[in-house]
Amino acid sequence: MQKNNFKSKRIIFLLSHPIQYFSPLFVEIAKQSDIELLVLYCSAENVKGHVDKEFGVEVKWDIPLLDGYSYKFLKNNSWKPSIFNGFFGLINFKIFKELKHEKGSFLVIHSWAYLTNFLAIFAAKLSGVKLCLRAENPLQHELLKPKWYLFLRKFLFKYFFFKLFDYFFFIGEQNRKLYEYYGVKKEKLIFAPYAVDNERFRIEYEGYKGRKNEIRKELELPLENIIILFSGKFIPKKNPLDLLKAYHLLKNDKAALVFLGDGELRKEMEENTKLNNINAVYLTGFKNQTEIGKYFAAADIFVLPSGLGETWGLVVNEAMNFALPVVVSDLVGCSEDLVNEGINGFIFKCGEIEDLRTKLNIFMENAELKENFGRKSLEIINNYSNKKIIDALATIQ
Repeated sequence: MQKNNFKSKRIIFLLSHPIQYFSPLFVEIAKQSDIELLVLYCSAENVKGHVDKEFGVEVKWDIPLLDGYSYKFLKNNSWKPSIFNGFFGLINFKIFKELKHEKGSFLVIHSWAYLTNFLAIFAAKLSGVKLCLRAENPLQHELLKPKWYLFLRKFLFKYFFFKLFDYFFFIGEQNRKLYEYYGVKKEKLIFAPYAVDNERFRIEYEGYKGRKNEIRKELELPLENIIILFSGKFIPKKNPLDLLKAYHLLKNDKAALVFLGDGELRKEMEENTKLNNINAVYLTGFKNQTEIGKYFAAADIFVLPSGLGETWGLVVNEAMNFALPVVVSDLVGCSEDLVNEGINGFIFKCGEIEDLRTKLNIFMENAELKENFGRKSLEIINNYSNKKIIDALATIQ
């Protein structure tokens, strides 16, 4: 592709598919006078709407995924094409053609989960394209793997795979520690935080501020209760049942629990609620991007009890943009970065129901704490923005 001579840097992002969290970032990058951006997508299966296997419902995002930046969809040559079909679900040979004349450009890949990622690395090396990795893997999850696996992986990553990259964009402390564990030198590490569209959520927050009771009436939620909010897929990784059990142990008539989302565990959650006569539990079903803000505005506390596999938890970023105190498990990837213990929230040991109950009870007994913690959440999340990512891109050369 002909490069724009007025741009000092050309950056190509390779992604499996359009992602609602990343599209606003690409729009902001495209506005930069010194960066020429191209996004390559390996699959278009979610653009027109698709049945999300984890939500269990059809999902079509109601924010623009493809407006405001340059992109291409690469033909998927897989015999079982899907982002949900593992390593061989994405095989995009056209990546070689796309990178053939891109010498001096930068390619950012986000994982090594698909064959296409390795094809892209090979193509970049053939074409003189500089390689950047922006994966999300946290060290704490890595160290839970078998020792023999870690030994083999450390040998391969330290002496071969990670040697192929020019830069490593780490999204948080646990991610940085993983790169260092595998021998990446500090001079190759650049902080490019995981972020949501803070600007959009902050506008919503300001618009809803002072209208909590009005919003609760609209959503048919109790006006006087302290609302504990969960947002995400009802799947084992997210541990929504742990939160339901901890809430049951609270036995506090002043509390209410809202599960924002849907998924395979919904039936079990409903049965558990009915069997144990748990009061004031609300399961909303799937809500789209333009709808979720009202639920954050209606809530008092946000909880993410996820376990292994929750490499970050961008929903925590969303909640903090609405000045919510946050309670997360110690296996949530963002816990070390976004949750300052006793300052804007609490961290509990994953799977320890009583520990989670204890943390929730602190808010039940101290109403003022919610306000103080919420203000701190707003301050902290300002440092996890798309602007910070753009600043990181400015440092590569």
